[in-house]
Amino acid sequence: MTETGHFRGSGNVVWELSLPLNEVMQEQLTKGYLLRVNADGSAYVEAAAGESEMSVDDAPAVEAPPPTSASKAHWVGYAHRVHGIPIDDAEAMTKNDLMERFGAQA
Repeated sequence: MTETGHFRGSGNVVWELSLPLNEVMQEQLTKGYLLRVNADGSAYVEAAAGESEMSVDDAPAVEAPPPTSASKAHWVGYAHRVHGIPIDDAEAMTKNDLMERFGAQA
């Protein structure tokens, strides 16, 4: 049996996709065009190995900027998720622009 996951995309449509995602869909997830959700569309929280599932109300961890070696897709997703930049605006920036604007502050 194939493992699947549920993902919300454009138009708030929820799709059930086979895991692991193919390269194109993984890039869409990384950038923020897709969001992993539960089958009913509610927020999905993945428990770390050996931990019980967290509730959505638990305090989220602060996300650090990606390393400079990360792909542009990771930087686009980070700028969108953490800094609220529209995905299209982040896509229009170069990786260096993203790192300069949203990288770790020295």
